[in-house]
Amino acid sequence: MFRPEYDPHLFYHWTEIPVRFRDLDPLNHVNNALFNTYLEEARIRFLAEVGQMQSEFSHGKTFVLVKCTIEYLKQIKFPATVLVGTGVKEIGNTSITAIQAIFDKESKNLVCMGQTKGVWFDIKNQRPTRLPEIENLDDMMVE
Repeated sequence: MFRPEYDPHLFYHWTEIPVRFRDLDPLNHVNNALFNTYLEEARIRFLAEVGQMQSEFSHGKTFVLVKCTIEYLKQIKFPATVLVGTGVKEIGNTSITAIQAIFDKESKNLVCMGQTKGVWFDIKNQRPTRLPEIENLDDMMVE
């Protein structure tokens, strides 16, 4: 997995998430499970901005997560705010592979990399279905 330097233009979508005291574990840093929650929150906000996806959600289509890889690089301490960059790495007929990075907002240090694969799923028929046409897809791609 690549390890980019902070660049506000690298990712198509950015989400700012404040670290909560409840996110900490007994070692006084953010528990590793919360990194996945931060990545998930950013993916949901990303999808909310893709109009073609939103219109299909109301017709019984959704993403089913089939793979998630997380590389933990640094600790996150409290208090902090993280910036989560989200973009598209690969697109298939029924799937999208997203690439994400978590940066500390203040220092701009890279603290985590994530890669997920989601399959576009027809809830009624309980099977994968073809992705809708996505406008601006080239802008969403992360090389």
